Amino acid sequence: MKDLKRVFKQIDDSTEMMVALQTALTAVPAIAPESGGSGEAAKAELLEKELHRLGLTDTQNYPAPDERVPGRERPNIVASLPGPKKGPSFWIMSHLDVVPPGEESGWQSDPYKLVRKNGRLYGRGTEDNQQGMVSSIAAASALLTLGLRPSRPVKLLFVADEETGSEHGIQHLLANTELFDEGDQVLVPDGGSADGSMIQIAEKSLIWLRFQTLGKQCHASTPDQGKNAFLAGSELVCRLSELRELYSQENPLFDPPRSTFAPTKKEANVPNINTIPADDVFYLDCRVLPEIDLDALMARIADICLEVEKKHSVTVRVSTVQRVSSPPTPEDAPLVASLKKVLPLVYDVKPRTYGIGGGTVASYLRNRGIHTVVWSKLDETMHMPNEYCCLENMLGDAKIMAALMLGE
Repeated sequence: MKDLKRVFKQIDDSTEMMVALQTALTAVPAIAPESGGSGEAAKAELLEKELHRLGLTDTQNYPAPDERVPGRERPNIVASLPGPKKGPSFWIMSHLDVVPPGEESGWQSDPYKLVRKNGRLYGRGTEDNQQGMVSSIAAASALLTLGLRPSRPVKLLFVADEETGSEHGIQHLLANTELFDEGDQVLVPDGGSADGSMIQIAEKSLIWLRFQTLGKQCHASTPDQGKNAFLAGSELVCRLSELRELYSQENPLFDPPRSTFAPTKKEANVPNINTIPADDVFYLDCRVLPEIDLDALMARIADICLEVEKKHSVTVRVSTVQRVSSPPTPEDAPLVASLKKVLPLVYDVKPRTYGIGGGTVASYLRNRGIHTVVWSKLDETMHMPNEYCCLENMLGDAKIMAALMLGE
């Protein structure tokens, strides 16, 4: 505990360093090519120089090829903190990329010039995900400055491409490197709650489905001569609502605690009112509790489609736009237990675990059997105009990370 108090003071004394690092990082946009940007290379270069300046000289880049960006590579940087040479590693994974600022009129300042005001740091990327990035660096730097060794190998991972699918980030690393070992634990400081109490250990399975009904076009004044694809598709939407009752089990880890099946996007069919459409398309967003068998779910959906086909004499085609699932991190995983122990040392909270309906990069790691938790103390201004990082949160998160590094 004596070492921890020294580390906490060192982190407080590093406040201006952390603000300066946030300022420098904010000034270098790192936007994916899908969003009109040139990637993360310039930001990664600046970050690596800052890491070396702070004593984190053991860095390695694991680039992912991408012909769309200058240099044709997307960077993925690992910084290693000296510690025990053997045993599983403790990872903290943050991401380099940011989303575009959006409408300039929504900002009260330049998105790429950090503004410090009333304990907040305003600018694009300051909370998402530079808060976690800078906090992890400050925690490691504090240990180095005080000559303290972590209780296990510590790895700070700064990935590309989190905002647009992770193909050139964590997915690339898992497919093309052997960075992770059995027993490794990963903290992803890219989600959480305003009081810092929430430890995310699970995600619902995500399935996006495209439904296309194919019938026969005709004049709307003689609808019996056609096969109305829109009518069949509309009935199919209503029939799919049965899934909520068929899969009504609840899991208190989530909010809402049940699986959800929401019809969302609808494509245009015919341009005029007096034509029966032969082609109709809609989409279904499914967020499914992890304990539900997805193959059985898809089989039930196929049965519903077949029933609609027979009733309306149409053809229904179902295609999967996206399907992601992962096992939850166990409630009794060591990293979960450690977080529950150290959180009250910094924040006046009673920690609890929870699951989310959306997807995060943690799912890729959990699917590899790597215990991963998503945690941070956030005001949740990410992707908004006037995004900001609360300075108090950045300092507090650094202290939590340092405590985890020391094995408190």
